Amino acid sequence: QVQLVESGGGLVQAGGSLRLSCAASGNIFSINDMHWYRQAPGKQRELVATITLGGSTNYADSVKGRFTISKDKAKNTAYLQMNNLKPEDTGVYYCNADGAARGTGWFDSWGQGTQVTVSS
Repeated sequence: QVQLVESGGGLVQAGGSLRLSCAASGNIFSINDMHWYRQAPGKQRELVATITLGGSTNYADSVKGRFTISKDKAKNTAYLQMNNLKPEDTGVYYCNADGAARGTGWFDSWGQGTQVTVSS
């Protein structure tokens, strides 16, 4: 079983920055893609950023130029650097990863989420 734990959320003023972390642990053989999603109150969960096994990245249009996803393969950890935050970035941010787990085959795991609140 593979667990994901997010950290780094908090309250920040508009224009500020936060760095989220997502640490994967458990019977990991390899991690394929890692994603950051967010869910604002009353809205559906949306994909914010993706980093692939090869290191390619993709972003939602709303965060391009402001957010950067990266990973430390040795630590099985993904990061989301968020700059120039806006009130509309407020929400719960979730990490999602898929890959191969030792003994159990394919995994697709979610973290518990971390709250990001941006005040105007």
